[in-house]
Amino acid sequence: LQWPYCRKRCSYCNFNTYVVPAVDEAAVRACLVREALTLLRLSQVHSVTSVFFGGGTPSLASPRTIAAVLEAVAGAAHLPASAEVTLEANPSSTDTSRLTGFRGAGVNRLSIGVQSLDDAELRLLGREHTAAEARKAVEAARGLFPGRTSIDLMFGLPGQSRDSWAQGLEAALGLCDDHVSLYQLTLERGTALAAQVRRGTLPLPPQDLLADMYQTARTALVAAGFRHYEVSNFARKGALSNHNLSYWRADQYIGVGPGAHGRFVPQGEGSCSREARVQTPEPVAWMQEVQRQGHGTRSWVVLSLLEQLEELLTLGLRTDEGVTHERWGHFSPQLSLQAVFGVPGEARALQEQGWLLLDSSGLRCTWAGLAVLDSLLPDLLCQLQR
Repeated sequence: LQWPYCRKRCSYCNFNTYVVPAVDEAAVRACLVREALTLLRLSQVHSVTSVFFGGGTPSLASPRTIAAVLEAVAGAAHLPASAEVTLEANPSSTDTSRLTGFRGAGVNRLSIGVQSLDDAELRLLGREHTAAEARKAVEAARGLFPGRTSIDLMFGLPGQSRDSWAQGLEAALGLCDDHVSLYQLTLERGTALAAQVRRGTLPLPPQDLLADMYQTARTALVAAGFRHYEVSNFARKGALSNHNLSYWRADQYIGVGPGAHGRFVPQGEGSCSREARVQTPEPVAWMQEVQRQGHGTRSWVVLSLLEQLEELLTLGLRTDEGVTHERWGHFSPQLSLQAVFGVPGEARALQEQGWLLLDSSGLRCTWAGLAVLDSLLPDLLCQLQR
């Protein structure tokens, strides 16, 4: 579920987010509830394993809104007590009383956008919190959601050195709970940070240094007991993000809210084909469509078998488990993983070079291959398309 509003736009952000003078939260809440009910009915889903409130800054929503959505979902489908309910939060909107309200509403996992524990880096990124506020927020969250508090960190910032990154990582390891998401800064067109780099006022670290930063982080996190279970994600004590795993495993998911994406079979329309759905991005237009027709779906495309297998391969290889034979067979019962990638071709060459493994478990990257996945995928997709 997408909450599209923020208090300010970060210098690197090109997400579908909006900074507005005031939000009519009651109207947004009613539309989120109505669209969730409509799409659940359309999908004929009987059980929901996870709910994720993303954004924007969903921690700016009230606990009442979170509770209303969860009550609606539980009323339309089975939402077991064990279901993972995650809320993304910024340190500036996570005081203890607010977090207590979210927990009471049904949230049981928190993902905090720390990004950095260096005040100069936070200012560069346009974040509205300080390092001290980030520490305080994480400590409060860990008290309320022990073992289920995740933090986001960014590397590859303009002017960032190997030493400064290592120091920041050490500080984060002293603060974090059992899940860390690690993202390399991506300069997106139209953002303030990209404009500064383009003008030459800010320098970007060279590619070799970026690769070194990533490997430094992987090594340090694994040494601290974390499992590198996905390209950008690390967990220990079994604290993996079940919701995100559902994306990487190509499970069905419903996207609710402005600009949200979904992948599901709309059985309520008599369909048996998986569709890619995108909701109207602009909040006011989205609300008008929901009020008029029950949902704000802007586009829906029936995915071909090849497109589904491409997604399964691209997403599944991001994880350390890779694409299992069972999951592949769910989409392609006629043509096995072995039949596609076990024959002479690009996949076998990548196996011989030590980047890829194909065995009784399925197809997956080696430790070295996971770090360079983007460079492996074109060859694998070519072989699949043949």
